[in-house]
Amino acid sequence: MKPVEGRKRVIIEEVQPQVDCGRYPAKRILGDVVAVTAAVFGDGHDRVSARLLYRHSSETEWRSAPLTPLTNDLWTVTLTADKLGDWLFTIEAWVDHFATWCADLQKRLAAQPTSDPPSPATDSQDIPLALRAGALLLGHAARRANGPDRELLAHAATDLDQLADRNATKYDSPLSEEVVALAAQYPDLAFATRYRQELHLWVDRERARYSTWYELFPRSTSPDPTRHGTFADVKALLPSIAAMGFDVLYLPPIHPIGTAFRKGRNNSMTSTQDDPGSPWAIGSQQGGHKSIHSQLGTSRDFDALVAATRDLGMEIALDIAFQCSPDHPWVTEHPDWFVIRPDGSIQYAENPPKKYQDIYPLNFESPDWRGLWEAMRDVFNHWIRRDVGIFRVDNPHTKALPFWEWCIAEIHKKYPDVIFLAEAFTRPHVMYALAKAGFTQSYTYFTWRNTRDELQEYFEELSKPPVANFFHPNLWPNTPDILHATLQKGGPPAFKQRLILAATLGANYGIYGPAFELCENVPAKPGSEEYLNSEKYEIRHWDRSASHSLAPLITQVNQIRRDNPALHSDGSLHFHPADNPNILCYSKSTGDNRILVAVNLDPTQEQAGWIDLDLKQLAIPHDENFEIEDLLTGIHYHWHDRSNYVALNPDVMPAHIFRLIRPPNSEDKLNVAATTQATQVTRPEEEE
Repeated sequence: MKPVEGRKRVIIEEVQPQVDCGRYPAKRILGDVVAVTAAVFGDGHDRVSARLLYRHSSETEWRSAPLTPLTNDLWTVTLTADKLGDWLFTIEAWVDHFATWCADLQKRLAAQPTSDPPSPATDSQDIPLALRAGALLLGHAARRANGPDRELLAHAATDLDQLADRNATKYDSPLSEEVVALAAQYPDLAFATRYRQELHLWVDRERARYSTWYELFPRSTSPDPTRHGTFADVKALLPSIAAMGFDVLYLPPIHPIGTAFRKGRNNSMTSTQDDPGSPWAIGSQQGGHKSIHSQLGTSRDFDALVAATRDLGMEIALDIAFQCSPDHPWVTEHPDWFVIRPDGSIQYAENPPKKYQDIYPLNFESPDWRGLWEAMRDVFNHWIRRDVGIFRVDNPHTKALPFWEWCIAEIHKKYPDVIFLAEAFTRPHVMYALAKAGFTQSYTYFTWRNTRDELQEYFEELSKPPVANFFHPNLWPNTPDILHATLQKGGPPAFKQRLILAATLGANYGIYGPAFELCENVPAKPGSEEYLNSEKYEIRHWDRSASHSLAPLITQVNQIRRDNPALHSDGSLHFHPADNPNILCYSKSTGDNRILVAVNLDPTQEQAGWIDLDLKQLAIPHDENFEIEDLLTGIHYHWHDRSNYVALNPDVMPAHIFRLIRPPNSEDKLNVAATTQATQVTRPEEEE
C-alpha cells in the first residue's frame, strides 16, 4: 500500500501507558506525575525530536511538552494529572534538521586545524557553507515564530550569513544556548509523524487508590436486641467506626425486601413471619432499587446519615445489586426484562442443584435492553443525587460487560469523582475486563492466597504493569459470603495475620464487621465458607465492647496506614527473601518513608528465620548499620547489612511493621544503646 506522505520518516512505537493497545484508558490519581514513554527513531543519522500532546477531554487545545531521550531510542516525558476525568495524549515526532545542523556544526568546528596558517588540505568553504545552511534554517524558524521571537531568530539568521561572508580561517561556535532553545520552540512539522492514535488516561480522586472500608448491616445496629436497627442507630455508631480509622462505611442493600420465597435463617428454604429475609432479595410493594426499607428509616434519615458520615471525613458506599425479588415492581411493569420459561413463569436464579427462588436475574438479551440499561443507570443517578459517591456493585460479572462500559462512562461524564467497587469473585480475564470497562476498584483472590509463594506471585502481578495500569485491588479477609478456612481454624492469630496482610499489601482494604473484630469463625457446616447464623438471613446483636475484640489492633493498624504515605499506594511493593517459607517479607516506599513488613503465615506456632534484604530497594548502603522501629510495639532495633533475624509468635503478634530510620551516627548509637540492648536479636548460635 502506497503511503499518503512518504516524507514522514520517523517511527513511533511502544507508547506507554496504554491498556490493550489503547482500547481502554490507563488509570492514574489526581495530582500524579505521569511518566509517558515511547520508542522514537528514524533512518540514517539525522537527529530526531519528539513532543507529547495532551489535554483534558473538556479542553479543545493541545498542551505540549518535549520528550527527553534515554537510551536505545527510548524517550520519556511527564505530565501532571491536575483534573479529574478523561485525558487524551499522543506523541508527535519529526526529523529535526536544525538539531542535526547544530550537532554537525559542532563536529566541523572541533575538526578545524590547530596550525596557523591552516593546512592546504582544509576545505575553506566547508564551515561557511554550513553557516549559510544554518541561516536558512533559522530564517524558516523565524517565519514560524511570532512577535519578538521572530525578530530574534531573523537577527540570528542574519548574523550567520554575515559570519559566513567573512571567510575566516577559524570559527568559534556562532550560536548561544538561548537562540538554540528558541529555535527548538518553532520546529518544522511539515513532515512530522503523529502516533497512530490518541490514547486515554482516566484520572480518579485519591480515595480510588487509598481507602479503608468497614461493612455492617444497618438492621443489626440496634442497641436493643428486640428491635430492628435503623439509620439513626448507624449514625450513633459512626464516631466509633471513624475512631477505628475507617473512611468508607459500606452498607449492604437498604431497599425493601420481598416476601415471596423469602429465605429463613441459615439460608433455609422456609421462613417464619419474624425472618427479615436477605437484603439482596430486592423489591416489594414498597418499591425497588430507588426505595428504602421502611424499618431502616426515611429518605430524610438516610440523608442525615450520609451528611453525618461526611462530617467525620468518611463516605457511605452503597451496595447496588441488580437483581429482583418476585415482588419487585419491575417484575409486573417490565416482565420482558426477565427470562420467561416455557411454562410462562419467570426464571429464578439457580446454580444447579442450588436454587434461589427469592431472586430473579435480569435478562440482558431482552428486546427492551435499552430500556433496561437506562433504568439501571438511573438507579445510580438517583443515589448520586442523594450524595452517595461510592458504590459496591454486587456480582457485576453476571451482567453484560458492554452495559458496564456504557453505564460507567455515562455517569462519569457528569460525575467523574464517583467510585465503583466490583464484587467480582470470578475468572481473571472477566475480573480484569470489568476494571478496563470502568470499575475503579475490585475484590481480589487475596482471601484464597495463603502461602508465601501464592501471595508473592499474586501481588507481584497486581502491583506491576500491565495490570497496575488499570486495576486497583481492594483486599478483604472476610465478607458476609466468605469465611475462609484459615479464619475458621486459625482463631484470633489468623484474624490478626490476615488483617495486617490486607492493610499493608493493599492500599485499599476492608473488613466485614463486627464479625471480623469479634473473630466470628464458625461455618454453617464443615467445608463451607458460609457463616453459621449468617447475618445475611437474620438480625444479629453484636457485643462490640467484648474483651476479645480486635478493635484496638485494627485502630492501631489503620493509624499506621494513615501516618505512613508508603502504605497509600501499591506500586512500590517489593518482596524480600526469607529462609523460612512461613515468613513473608515485603516493603513499600514513598520518598523517605520506608515500611518493611514481616508476617508469620502460620497462626499455630512461632516461626523464625533470616531475611535477606534488598538494600538497594530500601536505599540502604551495603555494610551499614541502620535503625528500625516496630510500629506495632514501639520497640527500636539496630540491624546491619542484608541478613537480619526475626522471630514471630502468633499468640503475641504475628507480624512486624517496621519503619526504617536513617542510618544512625555515632551519637545516635550512644543514645539508643540502652534501649536496643534489650531488644537486639542475635543469631541462635551466638546466644549464650
